[in-house]
Amino acid sequence: MASSSVPCQSKNCPNGNPPSRLECPTCAKLGIRGSFYCGQECFKAGWKTHKIIHDLAKTGGVNLASADGTYNPFPNYSFTGSLRPVYPLSPKREIPAHIPRPDYVSNNGNPISEMQRAGQPPRILSLEEQEKMRTVCRLTREVLDIAAAAVRPGITTDEIDEIVHNATIERNAYPSPLGYRNFPKSVCTSLNEAICHGIPDQRKLREGDIINIDVSVYYEGYHGDLNETYPVGEIDNDSKRLIRTTRESLDEAIKICKPGALFRDIGKVIEPVARANGCAVVRTYTGHGVNDLFHDSPNIPHYAKNKAIGTMKAGMVFTIEPMLNLGSSWGDVHWPDNWTATTVDGKRSAQFEDTLLITETGVEILTERTS
Repeated sequence: MASSSVPCQSKNCPNGNPPSRLECPTCAKLGIRGSFYCGQECFKAGWKTHKIIHDLAKTGGVNLASADGTYNPFPNYSFTGSLRPVYPLSPKREIPAHIPRPDYVSNNGNPISEMQRAGQPPRILSLEEQEKMRTVCRLTREVLDIAAAAVRPGITTDEIDEIVHNATIERNAYPSPLGYRNFPKSVCTSLNEAICHGIPDQRKLREGDIINIDVSVYYEGYHGDLNETYPVGEIDNDSKRLIRTTRESLDEAIKICKPGALFRDIGKVIEPVARANGCAVVRTYTGHGVNDLFHDSPNIPHYAKNKAIGTMKAGMVFTIEPMLNLGSSWGDVHWPDNWTATTVDGKRSAQFEDTLLITETGVEILTERTS
């Protein structure tokens, strides 16, 4: 086994993913590059999962790595568009010991508290809790804006993940996606036909792409949640229309938020804006309550004629996050990574999200831009 300066590839490396010393000999023979480990312990611990790559390669199921060591882990999957995952994923990024973690981090990714509260009515936050939400949402906005400033052709989504990760821990906060239901990264990056939950990898942004960056931050026991879609360089007119329409649909939905408004009416506002501009509203994913839990009630569909239950009350905090697809198809399909959701026809998708607080007189956008 050859030595290398590549960090240990084990997701659960007990040594903090140091520069590796051992390369998987079978991968080396098959031309799969990047399989390095710091020792036999890490190599053996991940063997059951790792050997699947060997089995697929021997039957023609894995493309040999490119000259730079990257590869598509799902070459036999019928992708709906031109977007492809670019592996290997970088090792799990570390969180300083002094930063508090959400409960799912110590429960194998399972959000136990969310499960226990399932089915309960939306929480009414105290004034002290509302102030904590203001703080964490301000931090979330800061992190997203830092990540957005780095969007340019040539940067990888993994580099954006590193930027988000570092900006979060610099604020003594935890990146909420990391480890949530075993999501492997600190941010979701969804490009072009990816609707949501894209996993940051080695794919470089290209002129003409669009990218959604979904940042969630956990600070002093509370989560903030925010995302926006950005152009990469100059984009085509359809993509401009898609981004503009998605932002408009969110803005119009926020306008109706106040005590007494019905959650089901949010979709009644969003869908006409989408349809008037040649877009379809994704139905699989919804807005949600957010507080000391990453995802809580209420459940907020973004399409018309939904059956959402409940009325807005002062002290409730929740997200609205419409996902719009170009064309008339609102459906989605999932990649074999079990996270990345893409459009069924390969057309582009965009999303915008804000975290909102219902006040006595209306609504406060906790994640609003400050400049």
